[in-house]
Amino acid sequence: MKVTIIGAGPGDPDLITVKGLKAMQESDVVMYADSLVSEELIERAGDHAEIIKTAGMHLEEMVEAMASFVKKGKKVARVHTGDPAVYGAILEQITLLKEKNIEVEIIPGVSSVFASAAAVGAELTVPDLTQTVILTRAEGRTKMPEREKLKDLASHHCTIALFLSATLTKKIVNEFYEAGWSEDTPVVAVYKATWPDQKIVRTTLAHLDEELKNNGMRKQVMILAGWALDENIHEKDFRSKLYDKTFTHGFRKGVPS
Repeated sequence: MKVTIIGAGPGDPDLITVKGLKAMQESDVVMYADSLVSEELIERAGDHAEIIKTAGMHLEEMVEAMASFVKKGKKVARVHTGDPAVYGAILEQITLLKEKNIEVEIIPGVSSVFASAAAVGAELTVPDLTQTVILTRAEGRTKMPEREKLKDLASHHCTIALFLSATLTKKIVNEFYEAGWSEDTPVVAVYKATWPDQKIVRTTLAHLDEELKNNGMRKQVMILAGWALDENIHEKDFRSKLYDKTFTHGFRKGVPS
């Protein structure tokens, strides 16, 4: 009695994990968010599988369908975009499934935040610059907890990844300014990371709203902000201890300088 929730990755069908693909191919029923998950990936399901699109279904409909198939002895895969642990809306599904005594297995996927970083060739944690990444969203119709206001999170001046926030760029910019960020702070916006129509915009905090508006980027956009996104960062001398020849660790003895 189990439903398998699979992270499909950000878009490129090859970015699903081996385990996730195997689980999907072995499933009798594949339910997927057709507004976000690649059709090309779903075509890799087993020939025997019943494919169900869920973009037009509400929570209770989805759970009832999953439970019905499971109780008939079917292997059910619920395929989510990216990694389901971040803004995946899986908790409410798990809650209702557990009420029906149905267990859930989760297979992680590649999040759009990391696909976007890869697309622009960025390391989000740069030694001596920032060692923290905050994954969050701007406050819109979904309210943020009081202690998670963007200006408060931004006060840490680390790398910030903003999901589901492309329509709220004016608010983002104002809150970053309140937290003391400079106008020239590098920002990268990636539309549909790893999809064939991927679009990348490199800009600064001062021009973020204008650039997204001009490029028509108001949904399916990952916004990465902070000095780790500096396009010229490779010209600066930021190095980790890991590969420093003078640094000793469990697998290598450092060479005296």
